Amino acid sequence: MTVAIKQLLTPEIAQPARYLGNERGAFHKPWQSTNVHWVLSYPEIYELGASNVGHVMLYSILNAQPRQMCDRAYLPGRDMIEKLRSQNIPLFALESKQAVRDFDIVGFNLSYELGATNILEMLELAHIPLTWKEREAREEYPLVFAGGQTATSNPEPYAEFLDFIALGDGEELLPEIGLVMEEAKAAGWSRAETLLELAQVPGVYVPKFYDMAEDGAVHPNRSDVPARPIRRNAAPMPSYAISLVPYVQTVHDRLTVEIRRGCTRGCRFCQPGMLTRPARDVEPEKVVETVEKGMRATGYNEFSLLSLSCSDYLSLPAVGTEIHNRLQGENISLSLPSQRIDRFDENIANTIGGTRKTGLTFAPEAGTQRMRDIVNKGIANEDLLNGIKEAVRQGWEKVKLYFMIGLPGETDADVMGIAETVRWLQRECRLPNRKRLQFNITISNFTPKPHTPFQWHSVSTAEFERKQEMLRQEFRHMKAVKANFTDVRISAMEDFVGRGDRRLSSVVRRAWELGAGMDAWWENLDQAFHAWTQAIEEAGLSWKYRQVENGEWNVFDSQTSRENKQLHEIPLPWDHINTGIDKKWLQEDLQRALEAVTVPDCSFDACSHCGVCTPEFGHNVVAPAPPIPKFAGHQKPSQEKAMRLRVWFGKYDNMALIGHLDLMRLFDRAVRRAALPISFTGGYHPGPRISPAQALSLGATGSGEVLDFELTQPMAPEAFLKQLQQELPENLPLYAAREVPLDAPSATQLTEKAEYRLVVAAGENTAASWQQWVAAINNSSELWWQKTTKSGKTKWINLRDRLFELELLDTAPAENPPTATLRYVGSCRNDGNMLRPEHLVMMLEQVSQQEVRLQHTHRQQVILAANEPATSPPNYVTGNKPLPLC
Repeated sequence: MTVAIKQLLTPEIAQPARYLGNERGAFHKPWQSTNVHWVLSYPEIYELGASNVGHVMLYSILNAQPRQMCDRAYLPGRDMIEKLRSQNIPLFALESKQAVRDFDIVGFNLSYELGATNILEMLELAHIPLTWKEREAREEYPLVFAGGQTATSNPEPYAEFLDFIALGDGEELLPEIGLVMEEAKAAGWSRAETLLELAQVPGVYVPKFYDMAEDGAVHPNRSDVPARPIRRNAAPMPSYAISLVPYVQTVHDRLTVEIRRGCTRGCRFCQPGMLTRPARDVEPEKVVETVEKGMRATGYNEFSLLSLSCSDYLSLPAVGTEIHNRLQGENISLSLPSQRIDRFDENIANTIGGTRKTGLTFAPEAGTQRMRDIVNKGIANEDLLNGIKEAVRQGWEKVKLYFMIGLPGETDADVMGIAETVRWLQRECRLPNRKRLQFNITISNFTPKPHTPFQWHSVSTAEFERKQEMLRQEFRHMKAVKANFTDVRISAMEDFVGRGDRRLSSVVRRAWELGAGMDAWWENLDQAFHAWTQAIEEAGLSWKYRQVENGEWNVFDSQTSRENKQLHEIPLPWDHINTGIDKKWLQEDLQRALEAVTVPDCSFDACSHCGVCTPEFGHNVVAPAPPIPKFAGHQKPSQEKAMRLRVWFGKYDNMALIGHLDLMRLFDRAVRRAALPISFTGGYHPGPRISPAQALSLGATGSGEVLDFELTQPMAPEAFLKQLQQELPENLPLYAAREVPLDAPSATQLTEKAEYRLVVAAGENTAASWQQWVAAINNSSELWWQKTTKSGKTKWINLRDRLFELELLDTAPAENPPTATLRYVGSCRNDGNMLRPEHLVMMLEQVSQQEVRLQHTHRQQVILAANEPATSPPNYVTGNKPLPLC
């Protein structure tokens, strides 16, 4: 089933471009000529999901496979969800607009414990049964799986909803799954036969072939599946990050390139560090090549180098400096995730500093040296001080720091040490004639995670609240410090679900039924928390949740007779997942933590004997650091203005759903990809000198839009048009370009009028009625509108003064509803003197005494003053011919 998307994207739908699937780099492989059809979903709204680098890379990798196609789906906005349900339309994939239920495989990225409710929401919207048992009844349902950190660490709370789980890295695993699926379809295997074959693929866990025992342990229920499904490892493939370029602003609106996968620092609270071992570096030359190629191919003005610990990539100073030197003068900035402060130096500061400084984030995690040793952070007070001092010397005035409370062995003195550390850093890092260093502090509640040394630990909710209040009192009296605290209820629920067993599937489902989607946590935390606690109570598991709230150890074991056993002998719900880490080693490392004994990083020191370095998982790969090139210095983008080109263009079809700010960002990136010599503004945040005559409202099309481009060097208009058009979508055609004097008024200043064509509807009316209403407006001298200003004041405006021409072009009585097409010319000045299409509708309603609905808006041309041409005359350099009215 193909969904008619245009019928859904009505004016009340926010950010309609989320649903178009027309991004640069999107794949549109034909359905009929491919054998296996995937849809991958990041179960969040588009702006978050489309910027997740792992999701985008797997999408690109699958589409690179022969005979396989991969589409995408995201959690719709609340308005679209309501529309889909009210019209009984199934959730659809972006590119093909095919119903999600029609695909062979539907995959979800589960990276957060409480995100499982969004998976259920999407399955229900797709008209797919929620559990694998329900889907077994009919062969035509797709196989539903999940991957990601949360799914890998402990899949049991979500096992009832999934046909299989992809454990670990998916770059090599998913194509292998695709080959099995292709064979299954060719041979006509049943659903059960296909799942059994998939269970033989290393990295695939099929829950239906495993049962939970009374003690919580999970065992196979048949002999022909692995006793312990294994986590897959893959080497980083950074080139696949050069892919999608969304047309709307996303959360991480930049190119992201992975430089190192895995971390062997051994922070005892860190689940990603344990689940991604061993560490594997990307060759420095490959990183530089990928970033340079990616920035040229995407047009982004920012890139990020991704790793769990970027500072442990020894080539970072050389790579960062080399990239900076190659891209200097192009107004491009580098952002890095949280860095290790002990390796922050002048070289790294140079690569992320400059004209457009990005944020600077460090994670000391604890406020005392004793606690940093307990968690094996490997940072001394001297490292902390030197790193912050270097940041101040390099010009940073604000630094973000992450701390945790509730760690094993923590005392009140350790908690107070967080505030004392911040106070000490402010005092020691203040330079003469500089204002006080600002700190943005985030205090997280430690949540124990499976497969870590701290997986047996818990802290009571009351303790978290008490420690938070201690810090609030301290920070309240400190200047230039902003402290943010994680809500303890979210932490408790993450802990409860994250370390749960299969009994929690009923809790997850009931919480979703009660409205506990991810958006609920941010929109109404009380309501979301109530939904989860009610679901827990209805499932008869309140006693378990109280254990979490009360901070008991080993919270999922109710039999006190086992307390004398060794911790590693007590079954945990995730023990059957083979991550490569020895459970006994985790217990031993927990004991080392309680004794504040640190373990060195095995990438650069002796082996810690965690058990992961085997033929199945590989070994650490550390790329030798090349020499650091000479830093070429910070160079501002050129502000020279050698030429101004005025360009006429059109905006048609689905591009009408791209908002004005997103359109300007689209042109900026197109100019970068085309390597055009654009001039930039000055100041701390330089921007390209691209200015529109007048913004076009969302949903409107146009055939005579105007943009001014200021260039740093002269260029033939025809060459400019050709280069730019190659980097634009086909529904943004360029019509004409001509040079205008630099000292002449801009198109924005010259805009006086605009010609529109409107399609309107107003009941069962004849052409004569429309002609009568048009004549009434033309013959009137006053048609008043009461405007309310931003300050709340009211002002009466005579709209008739702003209307210069109005005529009826056509009627369509056979349409449902019957429509009329009107043409008008009205004021369109940027000082607020404008006659918008909605204003003309108001005028029609006044003279007709009927409700008039605006069906479509098309701006035929923007009319400039001073005898400026409105469209491209024959003696101008022209590109595409104008398209007809949509």
